[in-house]
Amino acid sequence: MRYRSLDEAISANAVGKGPVAVVMAEDPVEVASTLRHVRGQGFASVLLLTHDEIEVPAEDEAQVHRITFNVHAENAMMIAMNQLIASSPGLWFHYCYNGEYLFFPFCESRDVRELISFHVEERRYAFLTYVVDLYAGDLEKYPLAVSTEEAFLDRSGYYALGRPDPANHGHPKDRQLDFYGGIRWRFEEHIPVDKRRIDRIGLFQAKAGLQMLPDYTFNDEEYNTYSCPWHHNATTAICSFRAAKALRSNPGSRYDINEFRWHYSMPFEWHSQQLMDLGLIEPGQWV
Repeated sequence: MRYRSLDEAISANAVGKGPVAVVMAEDPVEVASTLRHVRGQGFASVLLLTHDEIEVPAEDEAQVHRITFNVHAENAMMIAMNQLIASSPGLWFHYCYNGEYLFFPFCESRDVRELISFHVEERRYAFLTYVVDLYAGDLEKYPLAVSTEEAFLDRSGYYALGRPDPANHGHPKDRQLDFYGGIRWRFEEHIPVDKRRIDRIGLFQAKAGLQMLPDYTFNDEEYNTYSCPWHHNATTAICSFRAAKALRSNPGSRYDINEFRWHYSMPFEWHSQQLMDLGLIEPGQWV
């Protein structure tokens, strides 16, 4: 189904009962594979936000709600998500861009509804999500650095810093960290300072008054925490070609980067066990 605007889609109840996956397609790269990935994870509804020129295979578009949206507006994702949050309190949402793929512990045998149900039992309503950079190993063969068949990721080089609280003289916020790593860290001279973090809250429950901020955090501080006070919780990852694609598309960085692979690169296996072994996601008490 196609809609001319997000308002029209909301009025037509395209959002449904949830959980909902929102895919924002900024360009044609790997739109279909992203849609197939979220559809296979148990989301009850998939919304594709994109502009009219993006072509999607008919068999994939037929299974999602396609919505015309200005995806290149400043803070486009936040504008869309805040509109959806306000219209759908109580629903769970996942959001990503094209060429990004959600992974969570045991996602090969359990769907996202099982993950959410367990999280709610622990009185948790948002998941810390690491954005794990993916990149093609051969940039001559794949000049945009995108290849689902020959994808690599960094197996090391990730770190976290305390998130300062301006309201508390810059002391670290409780159970909040800023995470860094991947090619955003290795090629940081080409990345604006406010775009270097690799953490998002990529799966969450909407509620009245909740708002997504431009840095992918929320105005409810508890939503931004990595765990509850008494034990670790499950975390998720979004494996993403977006940073590599941007670095290879931007004239300011394209000719400075001939290779993304380094001695800590390894092939991406498209399996949650690899991400758990690397410490990039954890099951918490969900076993």
